[in-house]
Amino acid sequence: MPQSDNLTLDAALKTLKEYSCLETKSAQLPEEKAALRQALLMVAHLADYQNLGICAENREQAFLALASYLNALGYETPADTSQVPEMDGGVYLKFNSKKYSIYIDSYPDKYRGVLVSCQSAANELINATYGHLPLDLFS
Repeated sequence: MPQSDNLTLDAALKTLKEYSCLETKSAQLPEEKAALRQALLMVAHLADYQNLGICAENREQAFLALASYLNALGYETPADTSQVPEMDGGVYLKFNSKKYSIYIDSYPDKYRGVLVSCQSAANELINATYGHLPLDLFS
């Protein structure tokens, strides 16, 4: 896990919470994305597992985001997605890292990005959903 010597759990949680509300904050600048990546990796590393919810323009964009997030979080990308139905238009893709299961459905709403739900039995501070984070945060 890449980590700055100065980043604390409190600072990481504060950064992630800035991107966790109904009015989505957008990380545009490279240094904003770097700070967000670092915060997410720290919190995710302390979690037992994560669930990802990806709101994307289409199925392909959702799977690209899924692959980049899973790679960054240290998971393997599911090799067989043939059972996942094709869809036209916006999609919501949910990935459960504990069960390695995928669910996909149409998603007509305007929000785009990745929701990361961290789950920990040992540290309740990190049990939260963060996002909508950028689809290309780890691209």
